[in-house]
Order: sequence, then C-alpha cells, then structure tokens
Amino acid sequence: MACPYARFLERDDDTSTSTATSKLTLNGSVNSDALHEILSLTGYGQPSSAKPELKRLPSSDELVTYGNYLQLNRLLDSQVLLSAKHDQNKNPVHDEHLFIIIHQTFELWFKQILWEIDSLRVIFGNKQIDESHMFVSINRLQRCVQIWRLLCDQIIILETMTPLDFMEFRSYLSPASGFQSLQFRLIENKLGLTEKTRVTYSQISYKNAFPSSRQQTELTDSLEEPTLLMLIERWLERTPGLDDTSFCFWDRYKRAVAQYIEYLQSNAQDEPNPTAREAALEDVKKTADTFRSLIDEKFHQQLVARSERRMSHRAFQGALMIMLYREQPRFQGPYQVLSLLMDVDALITKWRYNHLILVQRQIGNKQGTGGSAGYSYLRSTCSDRYKVFIDLFNLASFLIPREFLPKLTTEMKMRLAVADIQPSVDDDKQEIEAHRISGQINEKDINEDDFHPVND
Repeated sequence: MACPYARFLERDDDTSTSTATSKLTLNGSVNSDALHEILSLTGYGQPSSAKPELKRLPSSDELVTYGNYLQLNRLLDSQVLLSAKHDQNKNPVHDEHLFIIIHQTFELWFKQILWEIDSLRVIFGNKQIDESHMFVSINRLQRCVQIWRLLCDQIIILETMTPLDFMEFRSYLSPASGFQSLQFRLIENKLGLTEKTRVTYSQISYKNAFPSSRQQTELTDSLEEPTLLMLIERWLERTPGLDDTSFCFWDRYKRAVAQYIEYLQSNAQDEPNPTAREAALEDVKKTADTFRSLIDEKFHQQLVARSERRMSHRAFQGALMIMLYREQPRFQGPYQVLSLLMDVDALITKWRYNHLILVQRQIGNKQGTGGSAGYSYLRSTCSDRYKVFIDLFNLASFLIPREFLPKLTTEMKMRLAVADIQPSVDDDKQEIEAHRISGQINEKDINEDDFHPVND
C-alpha cells in the first residue's frame, strides 16, 4: 500500500554522472525532513541515534578459538586411567576410559541443571510472577527435562561394558563412590529433598561423605536457602480464585465432591447383583475416604507430618484448581510448570532405577566401593519418598468428572482470561518516553503510578 504522504518518487538523471539520486517529496515539494515528518505523524518521532553496544573482547586479549574458549586442553587431559597409572606393565583397561567419560559428563550436566534450578529459584522467589516469567520458567524446566532424558540414556551406553570388563579396574576405585557426588546432593537439596526423607547411608548422614569445609558450606547453604519446592508452594498459595468473593473454589469443590460421591453411591445401590453391589459400595467408601484425606485439613496436616505429603493445604488447593481449570488462559502456563516438575521428578526416579539395574548387572549384590550396601541401598532410593513433587502426582486422585466441575462465574472467567503482565522499571520508562515524544501526553500528566502490574 502506497504511503499517502509521499506523492511520488522523483529521479534526477544527471548526464554528467552515471549515478541517480532519489528525492522523497511531501505534498508535492522536496523536503529533506519528509521522513521525520512522516514518523512524527505516526506518533514515533525521530528515530533514536543510539546504537546497541556490540560486546567484544578488548583488542589486547588473546584471539578466541574453539579450543581455548572451551578449554579443551584441560578438559581432554582430565581422563587419567588408574589402570594405566598403577599397572606394572602400564597397560590400561580399555573400558575404564568409557567409565570416566560417562561420569565426567554426568557431572557437567549436573552443573547445568544446578544453573537452571538456581535461576528458577530466583524467578519463583519473586512475590509477583507474571506470564513473561512463565515463559522463561517453562523453557528452563523443559531444558532440565531434556537433560535428564539424556542422562537416562547415558547409563545405557555404560551397559555396553561387561561385568568382567568392570572387574578389571574396579579394585582401583575403592573407597570412591558415586554417593560422593556433591552436585547430585545439591540438586536433591535445592529441589526440596529433606534429610528426614533420605535413606541412611551406612548408618551415617550423607553429609559425612563430604569432609572439606567448602563442600560442607555448599551443602549447608543448599539446606538453608528456600528450595524450589518451598517457592512453588508459596506461588501456588497465591493462585487466583482461592479467596475470590464471586468464586470461592474450595467451597464449591467440596460441594461438587459431595454430589459426585452421592452419584457413585446411587449407582452402586442400583446394582442388581448382590456381590457386585457390595463390591461397588466398598469402592465408593474407599473413594470417599480418599477425598476426605484432602478435604479434612487436619488429616492433611497429619500426612504432611508423616512426610506422606509435602505441600501445605492451601498450596494443594491451588495446584488442584490449576489442574481442573487448565484450559483457562491464565492457568495454561502454570499447568505446564506443574507437568514439567512431575517430568523432572519422574526422570530422576528413572535415572536412579537405570543406575540400580546397571549396578545389579555389574556387581550383583556385592558391597559398593564406598562401603554402602550397593544394590540394596540404591533400590531404596527409587521409592516415592525420594519424589520431591509427589503431591503433584497424587492430584489425579482428587479429580472429578467435568460434568461435576463447578462452573466458573463470569467475573472469574474474565479474571482467568486476562494475562497478568508485570512491566519492568525499564519498560515503564520506555513507555513514558514514547508517549512524551509522540506528544500524546504532557510531562505534567505523567504519573508513575499509572504503570503498575496487575495484582491479585
């Protein structure tokens, strides 16, 4: 579509030169400020002369190459085979190289996972989390999920080493143990695994495996700082709708559950076969007991005290509301976050199990090189007690059919249909400056309070 302000584009042919110049005419007259006038009419004013800074190394620094940027000399020289170092004939065991590479890459990926977890803890540590934060959180959780998938597959590569191959160099490893992986313990702690839920390692605390003061400091910090579970819990407690005057989710949910149980009981009583009727009524009783464990807050607190549940009663309500109304625009991002947290938990459990099977194939029921019970100890870590976000998995126990789901009020639908975007300070300043340049508002009319986040 032609610009209405530019009548035509003239070309002046200069016979003395081979070049042609173009002049933009505004309302029939040549005007060097035509572009600026057009921009002012569109409300944008003159284009900014500021240019983005191009980040580069000082000219005095060493030229960056692939090798020195990745420090490949240090990285590729860090595979020291003990079988070659201590064998009288200096003959390395071939598969020890694979063993080292696999575990070193584990630690590199653990470092990346910690990097992502720390960033997520910063995001969910904010008192207000809007949709722009949701995108970043989902992206980084998806990255963690893909890394854990890769780590599960790496164990399969290690299975190409036979038990006899492993036996050739295993004696050199004692008393080293995978239990001494500090980064893996930090991942567990920062996600939210507590010492109370851990299985005792050789009747001593896992922290005793890390004697250095630096390691102890890192472990202590990871335990004292808010875990991702704590921050997710606080975030869920602020779920829109839990205290809404027009739609109190929890009261409506309890009434819907009562109607659902009555429906199940009525169907069970209508069963003509006495044996089938008795079995159906027993199922209804068990279903009612399951719902009671959540609806009764005191019962829920008892389960939390026994470490059978992790989250507060209110956070559980928030997670359940997100699950039930996940198709609402404002809940779509949070629903993905909850699903990805379950993916992370499930993949860590899968990684533990893959490691367990590998150990059983390689050493059977022998004691671990670090003095642990080996297979028996690893098997105990594959239970639900090691799932940090176990409550999210168990939410499925409290879902009700859509036909019994409480209908959202019009006001609540509107609230959940609008994205909650919290502008940054820089965004506010840019918006104010844009209005000032365009002349749409006067400087005296600008009120900083006009630019505020949508709060719940």
